[in-house]
Amino acid sequence: MLSKQQQRQLSQAISHALRHEPWVYELELDRNGFVELANVLEALNSVGDNSLPKITAEDVELMIQASEKQRHEIVDGKIRALYGHSLPGLIAREPFVPDSQMELYHATSPELVGNILEQGLEPMGRQYVHLSPSKQVALEVGRRKVSKPVLFQVDSKVAVDSGVQFYTGNEKVVLADSIP
Repeated sequence: MLSKQQQRQLSQAISHALRHEPWVYELELDRNGFVELANVLEALNSVGDNSLPKITAEDVELMIQASEKQRHEIVDGKIRALYGHSLPGLIAREPFVPDSQMELYHATSPELVGNILEQGLEPMGRQYVHLSPSKQVALEVGRRKVSKPVLFQVDSKVAVDSGVQFYTGNEKVVLADSIP
């Protein structure tokens, strides 16, 4: 069984492979972002990272279960990152329509507020804008970049009525193409 530190390292390695540079690991993602778990295991175990033992499917499953942020999922022997991709070409996502009462939040650095007020929320190097139905989660994410982030609230009814397309991320993340 992997320690918490090793699970964190494994999560980072899998995220890098599935979100940012699958070609480095000789992985080919399908249009929904899935790849055979066996191929990921083979790639990770061939890297020879001395801080991790040989990784098994059970290690990956336990890492996913223990993760608060639910960054990955396994379905029918395939794994994918749920969000955060910076790959060229969009990973297909399941459309999601928030109900008119759902509040969505995005926290960012104060320096970006002017741009956002002018141009709206854009993916900024990712495939989708990341929103959270929780103020607390959005602020936690924003604090990764700055100590005092600015919190935006998205009026989901106005956004849907304006034609904004939302997608399922996970229970803490809702994705959108952009928010005007």
